[in-house]
Order: sequence, then C-alpha cells, then structure tokens
Amino acid sequence: MAEKTVHLNGVDYAWPSRPVVVVCIDGGDPAYLDAAIAEGIVPNMARYRREGFYAVSQGTVPSFTCPNNMSLITGSPPSVHGISGNFTFDPATGEAVVMTGPELLRSRTILKEFADAGARVVAITAKDKLRRQLGKDLIPARGDICFSSEFADRCTLAENGIENVLDFVGRPLPDMYSMDLSLFVLEAGVKLLEQGHRDLMFLSLTDYIQHKHAPGDPVASEFYRRLDALFGRLEGLGAILALTADHGMNDKSLADGSPNVVFLQDVLDNSFGPGTTRVICPITDAFVRHHGALGGFVRVWCLDPKVTAAMIIDRIKDIEGVGEALTRDQACQRFDLPADREGDVAVVATQNAVIGGARREHDLSALGGARLRSHGGTTEAHVPILVSVPVSPSYQARAKGGLHSYQVFDYAINGTAA
Repeated sequence: MAEKTVHLNGVDYAWPSRPVVVVCIDGGDPAYLDAAIAEGIVPNMARYRREGFYAVSQGTVPSFTCPNNMSLITGSPPSVHGISGNFTFDPATGEAVVMTGPELLRSRTILKEFADAGARVVAITAKDKLRRQLGKDLIPARGDICFSSEFADRCTLAENGIENVLDFVGRPLPDMYSMDLSLFVLEAGVKLLEQGHRDLMFLSLTDYIQHKHAPGDPVASEFYRRLDALFGRLEGLGAILALTADHGMNDKSLADGSPNVVFLQDVLDNSFGPGTTRVICPITDAFVRHHGALGGFVRVWCLDPKVTAAMIIDRIKDIEGVGEALTRDQACQRFDLPADREGDVAVVATQNAVIGGARREHDLSALGGARLRSHGGTTEAHVPILVSVPVSPSYQARAKGGLHSYQVFDYAINGTAA
C-alpha cells in the first residue's frame, strides 16, 4: 500500500511519523529570539537554532495577524486564500467588512485535509477572531479540536470538539491583555499531547507583550523564557516543533514618546474634499490597547471618479512616514494579493511610522501612555522559522534561495521526513 499523502495548494504533504506542532508566535520578531538567546534564557530554542533548522523568512504583506495565519494554515499567499487583512471595504455598501468569517477564506486548510484523511488535528488560538477560519470545515464530532483561550470557558463538544477546557488545562480563564492568553494555548497543547497521540497541531499566540515591550525588556524576556519551557515540554512528549511568527514589531514613536502617525484620511480630505476617498486600516480589530488601530499598511478607495489613484499617490508619496504608495495592480503583483479585495491605492509606512485614517477615529488614550509598537508594513514582514530537528539537505538548499513563512508546514512535515 502506498504511503498516505495529503495535497493542498501545490504541495504534497507526507504523513507525519510523529506529532507535528506548528506554533505561530504572534509578533515574534527575530530580534526577540536574538535577545533571548543572548541572555541565555531559552535553552530549547537556542538548541533548535544550533542543531535543528533556522532561517529568517518572508512573511505575508500586509504583515497583520489574519492574512499571515491564513497563509500559514493553507500554505499559500493571500492571492490564493483571499484574506488580505483583518478589515476590508465593500464599495457596494460603503461599509467596512471584518475579514474573520470562514466564508471569506477561499482555500481549504492543511488541518482540514489531514483530518479528512484520518489524522487527529488540533487548532488552538489565543484570540477568538481567528478560530472560525482556522477551524473551517473541521468536524468536532469526529474528534477535530478547535478553540480559543479567549473563550476557553465556553467550549462545547458540538462546536469545539472539547469541553470543560479550564478544568482540563488546570488554569483559570486568562486575561485578554496578558502573556497568560498565549501561555494557555501552549499549556492546552501540552495537555492534549499528554492525553494521547495527536498527528498535527497549530497553536497561534497573541502579540500583546511584543506591542508593549521591546526585545530585551524584562517582561519580554520573561515571556520568552516561559514560552521556551513549554516548547521543551511539547518536544519532550515526542513532537516535532516548528516555530514561526505572523509578523515582526517595531517602535513607532517619536523622541518624546508620542505615536509617529500619518493621519491619511485627514490629509486626503483636506486635499480632495471630505467623502471623496475612504481610508481603511486593515490592522483594525477589537483589541485597541494593542495598537490603537494604527499599523504600517492602509488601503485607500476612490469614491469620487474625479479623484484617481495617480492623484492620491502624487499627493502622499513624499509625506514623511510614507514609505511607498502603490496602485492596486502594483500592490497585488508585489505582495501576491487578491485584486478584488484590494483598494485603489495601498500605502506602506516607513519602519518608524504608522498610518491611520482620520485622527478622530483613533483612540490613542487606550495605549496608556506607552510607546507605540506596531506592524503591518514590509519592515515587519521578516519572521523566523525554527524547527526543533534538522531538515533534509534539499530543504536546507531551498531555504538559501529564499523562504516564505507559509512554507512552515512543508518544512515541519516534509523537510523532517526520514
């Protein structure tokens, strides 16, 4: 009998010989790993880097949570899976649209394909906004498990494939704005591996700590120390680990500590008149204490036919803080994005700046006076891939030619196959 394989988006995945756990360290800029290794506080990750596999890969742009998690879980760019932000705009209705619904995901997932082939799969995410897309087409009744630590107290067998999660993990419901939200995800993964064999797990964390604390900061260091200990426990249960990130993180503040923001909607309203354009910030989600809905990538739609993409680009391209302003076609070609969900203009910030809509739309008081750290642009799109065991020479050679983060399952499964 031929060895079982799974095929999705041009990749044939071998059947894992032991559990494979892929972890998305939300906001896990390579600088955090470098700092933690230099401090000597992450012996497991240091060993993976030394004896397993390590590369800095190209993440999806815009470098936000939803598009990158969907790229990781489908092994494909947004032009294939369709999720190009946390938020988009529907010109037909004039309304902003949250991009977290499973119906918006245009690809099957690696977990779904393995589950259909008989694998026991798990997806656990910190924020519930990712859960429905990560769990698209999974079937809890056959044992597929998908839940969030945010709503771990609400899990049911019918919806999540698991119940009584707080008792099962032995931890209270974590606070949304804490490192515990991420640690709960990993603790749950440990418990599920202890319970019995699981073929494939995807564990996605949250970036609250990285938004608030720079690499080498004592809180960030403690977070990485605790992550590393849990990675060691997963490995000790026989799993192959592959660690990556959805995006990096940069300081986006001025010397006085205030956010370095280009309020683009105000600029365009003053230049072309109110109501002629619409700026959408795709970083937008419910957790404004993370970033105040300010990121390094925004989209502009032209609502007045007399205002063109060329006019907008000419007006904004030299504004300090604006790194690039691209037409729809340019953005789609450069970043492999779906054209029907792209604005007329895509605007990318420089490394030390963010771009917002109108000043009145952003509640900066939620940042609590801390320096703004955020992401979204090309400068936050370089992310690590770290595998706990060596990969084959052919996979090592492929990485030298450039590696996309959405290849992480390929490297974790096929690259480590004997």
